[in-house]
Amino acid sequence: MYAILDIETTGGKYNEEGITEIAIYKYDGHEVVDQFISLVNPERDIQPFVVNLTGINSNMLRNAPKFYEIAKRIVEITTDCILVAHNAQFDYRILCTEFRRLGFDYERKSLCTVELSKDLIPDQPSYSLGKLVRSLGIPVTDRHRASGDALATVKLFKMLLAKDTSKSIIQNSIRLNPKHQLEPKHIDIIASLPSITGVYYMHRADGDIIYIGKSNNIKKRINQHFTGTNRKSKKIQALVTAVTYEATGSELIALLKESEEIKRVKPLFNKRLRRSIFTHALYSFKDDHGYLNLKIDIADGRKKPITTFSNRQSGKSFITKATETYNLCQKLTGLYKTKTSCFNYDIKNCEGACIQKETHQSYNKRIEELIEKNSYANKNMAIIDKGREVDERSVIFIENGIFKGLGFFNLNYQINNIDVLESIITPMENNRDTQHIIQSYLRRNKKLKILNLESKHSS
Repeated sequence: MYAILDIETTGGKYNEEGITEIAIYKYDGHEVVDQFISLVNPERDIQPFVVNLTGINSNMLRNAPKFYEIAKRIVEITTDCILVAHNAQFDYRILCTEFRRLGFDYERKSLCTVELSKDLIPDQPSYSLGKLVRSLGIPVTDRHRASGDALATVKLFKMLLAKDTSKSIIQNSIRLNPKHQLEPKHIDIIASLPSITGVYYMHRADGDIIYIGKSNNIKKRINQHFTGTNRKSKKIQALVTAVTYEATGSELIALLKESEEIKRVKPLFNKRLRRSIFTHALYSFKDDHGYLNLKIDIADGRKKPITTFSNRQSGKSFITKATETYNLCQKLTGLYKTKTSCFNYDIKNCEGACIQKETHQSYNKRIEELIEKNSYANKNMAIIDKGREVDERSVIFIENGIFKGLGFFNLNYQINNIDVLESIITPMENNRDTQHIIQSYLRRNKKLKILNLESKHSS
């Protein structure tokens, strides 16, 4: 659990500042579950430059509660929480100073979103809260007021959690939270999980991830793990003390995150060296007459496939459908073995490429259309899918045919060029598995929105 906060102060000498406004949002990693926002009477003068910056003046604070009147609420809302703030050292120091004046020793673990941003979103021109959130397309209202800045920090922290592919933030928070060290009943874990699409992480007592999976219904899937009777399920049941999850909204994002994070984290119960998730591929070659032929074959890392399949049957049904859609020849797609014309030609459904009646130039055009549609080689594109919330969408970014990463953006934010995309995505590795995941998802989901992007270097 995190307490994400922002504090406005009077300004002045080091350790003599007083709080003028405080906002705390209690955040469970997915949503705000409690909040506390209050003006505070600092019982001292506010520096003129601070009044200009925040708009908070002494008149506004005359009837506001003094710090000792809200101290109990601050202790309560931050109990068992890690404090998160933009430049956390400052906010934490101010809070500790105010509590020390009351003779109370206030101690919490803290995380700084400036430091996390420098690590997870490198090469930004500025890491000040206003400029950073603007460049990442995070909406912010009431700048330089505690609630506006704290809410912007919540949204920034949510993005940082998504970009933290090694899951170090989550693993450390479980290590720090003694509640998870108890032996929680599986039923309690299930009760706390939502029925949503995402990636889930099963942890043991020291916070280490022992299993990563993805599901369109996390609650249901974890229930299956906990009621499974095979050896692997029983081993997981004995060790698991916490389950965390990351909502993705989109199944494609969940599939890509799961694939990347298993390779990166190498959890104990995910097979150490997972077999490739596809076995067959679609290849093209030119025959002696200049016609492009298609062939489903066992995937071969040395050859460049048009697209890949989980098994031969799935490849065969793709070819059958494509032959119909693009009016292709059954002989040249390997569906009809013959020395003469194919069956479709005999019933007038083929233009006759099988017996060189249709020219190879005319026939190859349709094959190239199919290749263009089913391969993203050399393309710059963004695949837009569902987000985690109603006003959000997910995006998969492909540059020059290479999968670059994924991210989320607010619907009010225009993503129309590569520079904007690069700032919001979490970079990910491009490999044969990711290509297979993306291509097979595109085949299954014809209605996805795809943006073709201008190359950075095009004039």
